[in-house]
Amino acid sequence: MAELDVQQHAASLCIRVRVTPRASRSRVLGVREGVLAVAVAAPPVDGAANSELVRTLARHFEIPQSQVSIVAGGSGRSKLVRVARLSEAELLQKIPK
Repeated sequence: MAELDVQQHAASLCIRVRVTPRASRSRVLGVREGVLAVAVAAPPVDGAANSELVRTLARHFEIPQSQVSIVAGGSGRSKLVRVARLSEAELLQKIPK
């Protein structure tokens, strides 16, 4: 498994995410080339895929949706996501290998 690049910013972590829209189901796939790969069932229309990404990450990491936000890349597949109140060790432990 490639290593995920995680940056600490105050009480939150920033991670690079690569999103695949229109998947059969939403789920975290694992680390690919240093970024977190996530499949979302929603299409990339009117922010639906971004909303589904936030829901998927919150569900996967077992945190409230309010603790997940898209910092950059709102209109592309590559995004920078901030996850609040989760340690780097907890985050890495919950990523599929």
